[in-house]
Amino acid sequence: MSRFVEPLILTGPQWVSLEPLHEAHAQEIAAAAADGDVGSLWFTSAPSPDTAADWIRRMQALQAADQGVTYAIRRRVDGVLVGSSSFFHVDAANRRLEIGHTWYSASARRTGVNTEAKLVMLSHAFDQLGCVAVEFRTHFFNQTSRAAIERLGAKLDGVLRSHQLLADGSRRDTVVYSILDIEWPAVRNNLRFRLGRHG
Repeated sequence: MSRFVEPLILTGPQWVSLEPLHEAHAQEIAAAAADGDVGSLWFTSAPSPDTAADWIRRMQALQAADQGVTYAIRRRVDGVLVGSSSFFHVDAANRRLEIGHTWYSASARRTGVNTEAKLVMLSHAFDQLGCVAVEFRTHFFNQTSRAAIERLGAKLDGVLRSHQLLADGSRRDTVVYSILDIEWPAVRNNLRFRLGRHG
């Protein structure tokens, strides 16, 4: 039986190329994580330079468990790896999945990188895989992530309170957003418009 989400290289027209994550990416992941110290944010699961190899193993285990794919995101203009995002919580029977575990180095923020990466991933999910819904979830306190998800055009589904127990003993309230297949054409137009403004 084939996987619902195959580990393919996905390429955008200008900003990014998404490569299925591999152990060989460890040094580049460490360098990307060092740019802006993304692993220091207590409410994310982003790697630090010291945890890059362990983070890759953890993401590959998640990928194997639910047949998702984690991507290393490479900026096309200079070939530098600048972050990562994943397809996971794959529900092939109901043609649903989640996009998340997204993080970027500081040099990639406020550029077209995230917008084009999400355009490429959403295009793959809706146009190639035939998804009926794509979810996004984030920590209640991750205001940057929530704002980025809302800019994509995802709509708030609700908040799962005390959804996860974290390693530090705190509880995560998870904010859930989604984009439906019937909303995708308008979302796609908006993302293309926003990319046009990045030049």
